[in-house]
Amino acid sequence: MKILVTGGAGFIGSHVVDAYLEAGHKVVVLDNLSTGLIENINPKAKFYQLDIQDQAVKEIFETEKFDVVNHHAAQMDVRKSVADPVYDAQINILGTLNLLQNVVRCKVPKFIFISSGGAVYGEQEQFPAPETHQTFPLSPYGVTKLTGEKYLHFYQATYGLKYGILRYANVYGPRQNPKGEAGVVAIFATKLLSQESPIINGNGKQTRDYVYVGDVVQANVKLLNYQQNDVFNIGTAIETDVNQIFHQLNEICGTGKEECHGPAKPGEQLRSVVDYTKAKRLLNWQPTTSLAEGMKNTVAYFREKI
Repeated sequence: MKILVTGGAGFIGSHVVDAYLEAGHKVVVLDNLSTGLIENINPKAKFYQLDIQDQAVKEIFETEKFDVVNHHAAQMDVRKSVADPVYDAQINILGTLNLLQNVVRCKVPKFIFISSGGAVYGEQEQFPAPETHQTFPLSPYGVTKLTGEKYLHFYQATYGLKYGILRYANVYGPRQNPKGEAGVVAIFATKLLSQESPIINGNGKQTRDYVYVGDVVQANVKLLNYQQNDVFNIGTAIETDVNQIFHQLNEICGTGKEECHGPAKPGEQLRSVVDYTKAKRLLNWQPTTSLAEGMKNTVAYFREKI
């Protein structure tokens, strides 16, 4: 297959590109490098530096003739979305629509959309949350991701587009950006390795479902051959709070730092954890990397970078 990976220079997207190439597919990367890094891009992939909102995307679709579009490019910082909902919507809604219009026009058979199990459900009533859980996002980012999902239903009903949706839990691992507001494992690991004390927002008891990037990649590989239009949670069904993350990383890094707390951030969920039973049943996917193992791999990666 020839696959377009948007955001293929980013943390997760670049790992997906590597796996698709390893599986023997041809891969084209579309990334504006606003947060992605040129060094993340596999040299075997063809690269276009372009924003997903740009009208020149049309020419790429006409030239390349894709079999699948895997859409990872996004404004994915929850706090940035709260501060600037319009900017968030421009990228995550209008950018996605630009891709979908070209997918339909050029008759691309399948669209894989990356959504957020950590954001679309809002404050959960079931733990872990299944895909059928009510969706009341607490951030503009969550709203835009849910909107993308709804548009896929429209494009499927109207144009027959086949799609798959992956609702990621909190993904962590090598190549995660340690300089943004999101990505607590990367941020804490790099600060600790630099002998700094990371700031824990609020009381640190907010929980997340931390899933290793290598496991997430396998879900993207398995979804290529899944023939139904469907949505899957991709997580571990295990809750871990931020204080636990700090202490585990502190131990792995061998730094012995004390907990340091700052003010809580607006728009932040208290608990988030997803049920991956459906992915296990229909995709034959499940997480295989423990949090301890994944964090050791992540620290080893950043240790080389510092």
